[in-house]
Amino acid sequence: MSNSKNNFMYSLKNKTILVTGGTGSFGKSFVRHLLENKKLKKVIVLSRDELKQYQMRKEIRGDKLRFFIGDVRDLNRLRRAFSKVDVVVHAAALKQVPTLEYNPFEAVKTNIMGTQNVIEAAIDEGVGRVLLVSTDKAAHPSNLYGSTKLCAEKLFVAANSYSSKTKFSVVRYGNVIASRGSFIETLLNNEKKVEVTDLNMTRFWISLGQTNDLMEFALRNMVGGELFVSKIPSMSIKELIDVLAPKAVIKTIGLRPGEKMHEVLITNQEARHTVDLGKHYVILPEFPFWDRNIHKKYYRDGKKLEEGFCYASNTNKSRLSASELKKIL
Repeated sequence: MSNSKNNFMYSLKNKTILVTGGTGSFGKSFVRHLLENKKLKKVIVLSRDELKQYQMRKEIRGDKLRFFIGDVRDLNRLRRAFSKVDVVVHAAALKQVPTLEYNPFEAVKTNIMGTQNVIEAAIDEGVGRVLLVSTDKAAHPSNLYGSTKLCAEKLFVAANSYSSKTKFSVVRYGNVIASRGSFIETLLNNEKKVEVTDLNMTRFWISLGQTNDLMEFALRNMVGGELFVSKIPSMSIKELIDVLAPKAVIKTIGLRPGEKMHEVLITNQEARHTVDLGKHYVILPEFPFWDRNIHKKYYRDGKKLEEGFCYASNTNKSRLSASELKKIL
């Protein structure tokens, strides 16, 4: 870990990094993480909510931290924001599944068209590296949110065809432990009654610290077109409740529209062009316009997955134990 951290710090020396949607749970954690790197030139948070920026400004202080009001739907504003920026981490998105099903085109405008705006502005302003934050819901999507994030991933991979200077890659991960509005947050609020869709439902779980590690790995290694996935544990909803709210009264309400029993981080189709690097998987572009030599280091350093491999939360061999969950919390 020490060597990788040194490499990460070296790669970002004197760099300016901008995080879209930087006032969210991930954004706050990653910005704190970045500010620990004393060799950075500047960290910019871009978001559209002035209240959240005000609150974050009080929580996190640093002479290298800047705030920029703007919306990813506004291409001209992004061009201004990306001026003289070296690295962009694109985390801005609409994420609430039921809300997006009722307001579908709003999801399209932010998660798809907004992502294309990020691509256009990054190329126009000569940004060096751009990293999209995606979700397991993009793999075999069953709802509009997952579908828009899959489109965003595809846009980012294809964007490498338009510029030799700007590199685009993606990170994909599961549910973040104790993120704002999460089921775990509900359990931690000591609710006496808990509504669950199905106790046997499983999910991938990742801590904010692990998301930071994944971002480091991706920013350090990306050459453009990759999709990075961390190896993370799974846990069922029943196991979560047993650990965090064992005395709660449980009401089972059944699967909600667009909800899956189990999530997938790497599909069978993607596994055919995925490399195992030990702590991480890297999904490489499969279409013929890609030069395989660009990604040859992954084939050299890693190993291909076995036929029929699928990285799903219910078949995942790594399980999150009660003690591990409590330690993270």
